[in-house]
Amino acid sequence: MFTGIVEEMGEIVGFSRQGTCGTLKIRAGKVLENTGIGDSIAVDGICLTVTSLCGDLFTADVMAETIRRSGLANKKAGDKVNLERAMAADGRFGGHIVSGHIDGTGTIRARQREGNAVWVTVETTAEIMELIVEKGSVCIDGISLTVAGVGEKTFQVSVIPHTGAETTLLFRQTGDTVNLENDMVGKYVKRLLALQSRTKDQSGGLTMEMLERYGI
Repeated sequence: MFTGIVEEMGEIVGFSRQGTCGTLKIRAGKVLENTGIGDSIAVDGICLTVTSLCGDLFTADVMAETIRRSGLANKKAGDKVNLERAMAADGRFGGHIVSGHIDGTGTIRARQREGNAVWVTVETTAEIMELIVEKGSVCIDGISLTVAGVGEKTFQVSVIPHTGAETTLLFRQTGDTVNLENDMVGKYVKRLLALQSRTKDQSGGLTMEMLERYGI
Protein backbone atom coordinates (compact mmCIF):
# COMPACT_ATOMS: atom_id res chain seq x y z
CA MET A 1 0.00 0.00 0.00
CA PHE A 2 1.14 3.52 -0.80
CA THR A 3 0.06 7.08 0.03
CA GLY A 4 0.71 8.93 -3.22
CA ILE A 5 3.41 11.09 -1.62
CA VAL A 6 6.31 10.85 -4.07
CA GLU A 7 9.69 10.43 -2.38
CA GLU A 8 11.89 11.21 -5.35
CA MET A 9 12.15 11.25 -9.12
CA GLY A 10 14.13 8.35 -10.55
CA GLU A 11 15.49 7.84 -14.05
CA ILE A 12 14.83 4.94 -16.37
CA VAL A 13 18.14 3.43 -17.40
CA GLY A 14 16.66 0.73 -19.60
CA PHE A 15 13.41 -1.02 -20.47
CA SER A 16 14.02 -4.41 -22.01
CA ARG A 17 10.89 -5.73 -23.73
CA GLN A 18 10.33 -9.44 -24.28
CA GLY A 19 7.16 -9.73 -26.30
CA THR A 20 4.26 -8.46 -24.19
CA CYS A 21 6.27 -8.15 -20.96
CA GLY A 22 9.64 -6.74 -19.94
CA THR A 23 12.23 -5.72 -17.36
CA LEU A 24 12.63 -2.17 -16.12
CA LYS A 25 15.93 -0.79 -14.77
CA ILE A 26 15.78 2.45 -12.78
CA ARG A 27 18.38 4.72 -11.14
CA ALA A 28 17.30 6.00 -7.73
CA GLY A 29 18.62 7.11 -4.37
CA LYS A 30 16.29 7.65 -1.43
CA VAL A 31 13.87 4.80 -2.20
CA LEU A 32 16.73 2.30 -2.14
CA GLU A 33 17.52 3.03 1.51
CA ASN A 34 16.72 -0.11 3.54
CA THR A 35 15.16 -1.66 0.43
CA GLY A 36 15.71 -5.32 -0.33
CA ILE A 37 14.87 -7.76 -3.10
CA GLY A 38 11.16 -8.52 -2.98
CA ASP A 39 10.17 -5.10 -1.65
CA SER A 40 7.59 -2.96 -3.44
CA ILE A 41 8.23 0.41 -5.07
CA ALA A 42 5.60 2.45 -6.90
CA VAL A 43 6.95 3.62 -10.27
CA ASP A 44 4.68 6.35 -11.68
CA GLY A 45 1.98 4.85 -9.50
CA ILE A 46 2.57 1.24 -10.57
CA CYS A 47 3.40 -1.19 -7.76
CA LEU A 48 6.48 -3.13 -8.89
CA THR A 49 8.58 -5.70 -7.05
CA VAL A 50 12.34 -5.16 -6.77
CA THR A 51 14.07 -8.14 -8.42
CA SER A 52 17.70 -6.99 -8.19
CA LEU A 53 19.80 -4.23 -6.63
CA CYS A 54 23.18 -2.91 -7.72
CA GLY A 55 24.48 0.38 -6.34
CA ASP A 56 21.99 3.09 -7.25
CA LEU A 57 20.08 0.82 -9.67
CA PHE A 58 17.16 -1.53 -9.19
CA THR A 59 15.26 -3.73 -11.62
CA ALA A 60 11.65 -4.87 -11.70
CA ASP A 61 9.77 -7.29 -13.91
CA VAL A 62 6.75 -5.88 -15.73
CA MET A 63 3.95 -8.21 -16.83
CA ALA A 64 1.72 -7.81 -19.88
CA GLU A 65 -1.31 -6.67 -17.85
CA THR A 66 0.72 -3.80 -16.39
CA ILE A 67 1.84 -2.65 -19.82
CA ARG A 68 -1.74 -2.82 -21.14
CA ARG A 69 -3.17 -0.83 -18.23
CA SER A 70 -0.48 1.83 -17.94
CA GLY A 71 1.65 4.19 -19.98
CA LEU A 72 4.82 2.14 -19.50
CA ALA A 73 4.88 1.13 -23.17
CA ASN A 74 5.85 4.72 -24.01
CA LYS A 75 8.75 4.90 -21.56
CA LYS A 76 12.38 4.98 -22.67
CA ALA A 77 15.86 5.39 -21.21
CA GLY A 78 16.35 8.86 -19.73
CA ASP A 79 12.70 9.39 -18.77
CA LYS A 80 12.01 10.57 -15.23
CA VAL A 81 9.55 8.61 -13.07
CA ASN A 82 7.94 9.21 -9.68
CA LEU A 83 9.03 6.77 -6.97
CA GLU A 84 7.55 5.83 -3.59
CA ARG A 85 8.33 2.94 -1.26
CA ALA A 86 5.46 0.92 0.18
CA MET A 87 4.12 2.52 3.34
CA ALA A 88 5.58 1.26 6.61
CA ALA A 89 3.13 -0.02 9.24
CA ASP A 90 4.03 2.89 11.53
CA GLY A 91 4.05 5.47 8.73
CA ARG A 92 1.86 8.55 8.32
CA PHE A 93 -0.82 9.09 5.69
CA GLY A 94 0.18 12.25 3.87
CA GLY A 95 -2.00 11.55 0.84
CA HIS A 96 -4.68 8.88 0.49
CA ILE A 97 -4.87 5.08 0.26
CA VAL A 98 -3.17 4.08 -3.00
CA SER A 99 -2.89 0.43 -4.06
CA GLY A 100 -0.44 0.88 -6.93
CA HIS A 101 -2.84 -0.98 -9.23
CA ILE A 102 -3.49 1.30 -12.20
CA ASP A 103 -7.09 1.55 -13.41
CA GLY A 104 -6.14 3.05 -16.77
CA THR A 105 -4.57 6.06 -18.40
CA GLY A 106 -5.46 9.62 -19.23
CA THR A 107 -4.16 12.30 -21.58
CA ILE A 108 -3.06 15.76 -20.53
CA ARG A 109 -5.20 18.23 -22.48
CA ALA A 110 -4.26 21.60 -20.99
CA ARG A 111 -2.14 23.43 -18.42
CA GLN A 112 -2.88 26.90 -17.06
CA ARG A 113 -1.08 28.88 -14.39
CA GLU A 114 -3.10 30.62 -11.68
CA GLY A 115 -1.05 32.47 -9.09
CA ASN A 116 1.41 30.04 -7.55
CA ALA A 117 -0.44 26.96 -8.83
CA VAL A 118 -0.86 25.24 -12.19
CA TRP A 119 -4.19 23.77 -13.29
CA VAL A 120 -3.79 20.51 -15.21
CA THR A 121 -6.67 19.10 -17.27
CA VAL A 122 -6.74 15.35 -17.91
CA GLU A 123 -9.04 13.51 -20.32
CA THR A 124 -9.84 9.88 -19.63
CA THR A 125 -12.37 7.09 -20.14
CA ALA A 126 -15.99 7.04 -18.99
CA GLU A 127 -15.20 4.15 -16.61
CA ILE A 128 -12.60 6.20 -14.75
CA MET A 129 -14.68 9.39 -14.85
CA GLU A 130 -17.52 7.58 -13.05
CA LEU A 131 -15.40 7.55 -9.89
CA ILE A 132 -13.95 11.05 -10.19
CA VAL A 133 -15.56 13.34 -7.61
CA GLU A 134 -14.88 17.04 -7.11
CA LYS A 135 -12.76 17.51 -3.95
CA GLY A 136 -12.17 13.75 -3.91
CA SER A 137 -8.83 12.02 -4.42
CA VAL A 138 -7.15 10.75 -7.56
CA CYS A 139 -3.67 9.35 -8.16
CA ILE A 140 -1.87 10.64 -11.27
CA ASP A 141 1.47 8.97 -12.05
CA GLY A 142 1.69 7.99 -8.39
CA ILE A 143 0.89 11.49 -7.07
CA SER A 144 -1.98 11.89 -4.60
CA LEU A 145 -4.00 14.87 -5.80
CA THR A 146 -7.32 16.53 -5.01
CA VAL A 147 -9.81 16.81 -7.86
CA ALA A 148 -10.51 20.51 -8.36
CA GLY A 149 -12.99 20.30 -11.23
CA VAL A 150 -14.99 17.67 -13.13
CA GLY A 151 -16.31 17.78 -16.69
CA GLU A 152 -17.97 15.20 -18.93
CA LYS A 153 -14.74 13.64 -20.22
CA THR A 154 -12.10 15.56 -18.26
CA PHE A 155 -11.11 16.46 -14.73
CA GLN A 156 -8.75 19.07 -13.33
CA VAL A 157 -6.21 19.20 -10.52
CA SER A 158 -4.38 22.22 -9.16
CA VAL A 159 -0.66 21.62 -8.60
CA ILE A 160 1.15 23.58 -5.89
CA PRO A 161 4.83 24.61 -6.36
CA HIS A 162 6.20 21.88 -4.05
CA THR A 163 4.39 19.11 -5.94
CA GLY A 164 5.45 20.63 -9.25
CA ALA A 165 9.11 20.68 -8.19
CA GLU A 166 9.23 17.23 -6.56
CA THR A 167 7.33 15.21 -9.20
CA THR A 168 7.22 14.75 -12.95
CA LEU A 169 3.70 16.12 -13.51
CA LEU A 170 4.62 19.62 -14.68
CA PHE A 171 7.32 18.17 -16.93
CA ARG A 172 4.60 16.36 -18.87
CA GLN A 173 3.45 18.02 -22.08
CA THR A 174 -0.01 18.42 -23.60
CA GLY A 175 -0.86 15.09 -25.25
CA ASP A 176 1.27 13.02 -22.87
CA THR A 177 -0.17 9.89 -21.25
CA VAL A 178 -0.45 9.60 -17.46
CA ASN A 179 -1.32 6.64 -15.22
CA LEU A 180 -4.52 6.94 -13.21
CA GLU A 181 -5.79 5.17 -10.12
CA ASN A 182 -9.26 5.94 -8.79
CA ASP A 183 -9.93 6.31 -5.08
CA MET A 184 -10.07 2.80 -3.59
CA VAL A 185 -13.05 3.57 -1.35
CA GLY A 186 -15.09 4.66 -4.37
CA LYS A 187 -14.31 1.41 -6.18
CA TYR A 188 -15.53 -0.71 -3.27
CA VAL A 189 -18.71 1.35 -2.92
CA LYS A 190 -19.41 0.98 -6.64
CA ARG A 191 -18.93 -2.80 -6.42
CA LEU A 192 -21.18 -3.18 -3.37
CA LEU A 193 -23.92 -1.08 -4.94
CA ALA A 194 -23.76 -3.24 -8.08
CA LEU A 195 -24.09 -6.40 -5.97
CA GLN A 196 -26.97 -4.88 -4.03
CA SER A 197 -28.77 -3.91 -7.23
CA ARG A 198 -28.28 -7.39 -8.70
CA THR A 199 -29.58 -9.08 -5.55
CA LYS A 200 -32.53 -6.70 -5.33
CA ASP A 201 -33.51 -7.58 -8.89
CA GLN A 202 -33.36 -11.27 -8.02
CA SER A 203 -34.90 -11.31 -4.55
CA GLY A 204 -36.63 -7.99 -4.13
CA GLY A 205 -34.27 -6.38 -1.64
CA LEU A 206 -31.17 -6.40 0.55
CA THR A 207 -31.09 -9.48 2.79
CA MET A 208 -28.95 -10.82 5.62
CA GLU A 209 -28.13 -13.80 3.42
CA MET A 210 -26.69 -11.53 0.74
CA LEU A 211 -24.61 -9.60 3.27
CA GLU A 212 -23.21 -12.81 4.75
CA ARG A 213 -22.46 -14.20 1.28
CA TYR A 214 -20.22 -11.22 0.50
CA GLY A 215 -18.59 -11.15 3.91
CA ILE A 216 -20.28 -8.01 5.22
